[in-house]
Amino acid sequence: MNTITTTNFNFPGQKSVYRGKVREVYNINDELLVMVATDRLSAFDVVLPKGIPYKGQILNQIATKFMELTADIVPNWLVATPDPNVAVGHLCEPFKVEMVIRGYLSGHAAREYAAGRRLLCGVEMPEGLKENDKFPTPIITPTTKADNGSHDEDISREAILANGIVTEEDYLILEKYTRALYQRGTEIAASRGLILVDTKYEFGKTKDGQIVLIDEIHTPDSSRYFYEEGYQERQNNNEEQKQLSKEFVRRWLIENGFQGKEGQQIPNMTDEYIETVSERYIELFENIIGDSFEKADISNIQERIAKNVLHYLENK
Repeated sequence: MNTITTTNFNFPGQKSVYRGKVREVYNINDELLVMVATDRLSAFDVVLPKGIPYKGQILNQIATKFMELTADIVPNWLVATPDPNVAVGHLCEPFKVEMVIRGYLSGHAAREYAAGRRLLCGVEMPEGLKENDKFPTPIITPTTKADNGSHDEDISREAILANGIVTEEDYLILEKYTRALYQRGTEIAASRGLILVDTKYEFGKTKDGQIVLIDEIHTPDSSRYFYEEGYQERQNNNEEQKQLSKEFVRRWLIENGFQGKEGQQIPNMTDEYIETVSERYIELFENIIGDSFEKADISNIQERIAKNVLHYLENK
């Protein structure tokens, strides 16, 4: 199946291109950013060799939908969505931290807890929890924002301020926005029969100094969801939670001897496995958004994106 794993567009007024793990961002006249969500799949901060059909469309459409659903509580960078894989927004200077918020002891936090550590990013985790238990109150555990090919690193609020990565005034706003977005995301998830377990947000500053939400929000790449039905019963029985997130890919990689560590080989992803990953992403979309997924025409994705973005830039 056709996928888009790299781009090489040349739009009018194009100044530069930034290539992230999944998205490629085109700077237009130092005013707008054209963000293309590719079908690349990243896990353990490593980009896997094969693309996943429709993944970019799924991520872009979930993110832009949640931008619309949260714009009343937190301003964001989004201006338009001229193509299923593309978001256009205001040029921003990104903060060099990702704001991770966790409502439950899952994923990285659970692995740290199992190793006997009770301090995560300077935040104390209470004793007596088991994996996937709910925290008494959500905790914010920031990471550094790594360049492509590098690993994000845990960092405490104190270290962020001490190193001047973010000013205290700005950081308080980032924390406030993170909690507000997580609360709204939790409410929306509950209306879909889901639990928003943990997620991450990225923020930037516009040219006029306004702090806004950028990049993605509440997607399966940036968030972990559980099904609410049966959650407590599974916890009581020490069973794994039924979840909607990229964790199933991470688990498959771990089972096949890969965790992104030096010297490890990425296992071969067969076409059949790729197909199952694509189907899981579509399932994620339909559960998170609460609507059926409409597949875009992927007969020539590059040409489609170029045409749609060009039309938008010429008529904005």
